[in-house]
Amino acid sequence: MAKPKLAVWKFASCDGCQLTLLDCEDELLAIAGAVEIAQFLEATSASVDGPFDLSLVEGSITTAHDAERIREIRAQSKTLITIGACATAGGIQSLRNFADVEDYTRMVYAHPEYISTLATSTAISDHVKVDFELRGCPVSKHQLLELIAATLAGRKPHVPRTSQCTECKAKGTVCVTVAHGIPCLGPVTQAGCGNLCPSVGRGCYGCFGPKEAPNAPSLSAHLAGLGQQPRQIRDLYRSFNAAAPDFKTESLRHD
Repeated sequence: MAKPKLAVWKFASCDGCQLTLLDCEDELLAIAGAVEIAQFLEATSASVDGPFDLSLVEGSITTAHDAERIREIRAQSKTLITIGACATAGGIQSLRNFADVEDYTRMVYAHPEYISTLATSTAISDHVKVDFELRGCPVSKHQLLELIAATLAGRKPHVPRTSQCTECKAKGTVCVTVAHGIPCLGPVTQAGCGNLCPSVGRGCYGCFGPKEAPNAPSLSAHLAGLGQQPRQIRDLYRSFNAAAPDFKTESLRHD
């Protein structure tokens, strides 16, 4: 019986989520034994034509060529899953969405007329149907392994949709906002990082994007009560997931 074909694709990104897959080490060997790796340029130059049973897509769409390429990949993929903040929400590069990209290119490049780019950086789901989105900047190794295993087994992956605050509570981490007045996006951010920043006394940066049905205006009001100015609150929401709809809407309220 033929093994399922796995393809890993890169668009505009830093490769961090692909490296997370490579960091799986021993588990990756088990995955490699269960599938045929058809495309994964971060790991091998070998290339096998589609169709593909599972495509993992990292990165956002920032050029017309990439917009066409993702449609071709979707047509060749039985299941398409986006991994990381760039693929699921446009990434840090979506900060261009709040400005004039032509101004940026004129400031950065000596010959901006040679630059071919879209005015925005957008999520993969803005262009094609996506079967599942795995959040994070980068994604969680454990969530990625669970997602691949679940997809190959034909079951629903166990990926939490609760807030980062639940991870703090589970690990006994004292709330940095309540105890120390530190700005933190934990109440509106999806769990997944394993309580990384609050465990060392820093506020959550929202790496895993907005949780399901976040109440961002309520958090913003609390942050304002702590002395945060509108621009500071705006900038909290404009980082790795700046173009995620809930974070984008809340940041624009403070623009």
